[in-house]
Parts: sequence; structure tokens; C-alpha cells
Amino acid sequence: METASQAAQVLIAIIPLAGIVMGSVIIFFWLLWNHRRKTLMIRQGIKSDFVFDIQTFSLLAGLLNLGVGFVLTVFFLVKEGFAYSLLGGLIPLSVGISLTVFYVFRQKMFRRR
Repeated sequence: METASQAAQVLIAIIPLAGIVMGSVIIFFWLLWNHRRKTLMIRQGIKSDFVFDIQTFSLLAGLLNLGVGFVLTVFFLVKEGFAYSLLGGLIPLSVGISLTVFYVFRQKMFRRR
């Protein structure tokens, strides 16, 4: 079995690092611009009507994670059996289940009121 060249190994190692750095830069600038927008709105006396809908977000994120996690779990189970790589599918699957259960509990909690 041939091993990849050292240059290919370096590139393979840099790709996830570049993704993490770019994601961090995007989050940083979003937080910065959102803070500046809020401070400007406060200075001008403008009230924001935006309300974050946690129920819709938890349902969407839960269903997306559930679908991706299920597919990855089945894929890794078929490809490698019960191995540590199976965690790559079980983690998003459990997050998706948790968010979906949170949505259901929150719906039931607001129905009682």
C-alpha cells in the first residue's frame, strides 16, 4: 500500500485548519458588525423588533442533524462496523435527537399555559 507524499499529507492536514480559521473569522466579523449595529441603534433610539424564534431554530437544526447523523451512522456502520469512526455519525444523530426532543417538550410546555 502506497502512502501519500509529504506534500499531500501537509495539504490534508491544513484543510481542516483553514476551515476552522475561516469559520472563526466569519463568526468574529458577524459578532463585531452585529455589536456595532446594536450600539448604533441604541444611540439613535431605534428599537429592534427582531425576536429569535428558538422553537423554529431547534426544530430545523434538530431535523438537519438527525438526518445527517442517521446517514453518517449507517454509512460508517456499513463501511467499518463498530469502530471509533461511528462517533462521526452518532454525535450529530444524538444532537439532532436532543434538539427535536427539546422542540417537542417546549411545544407541550406552552400548550399547558
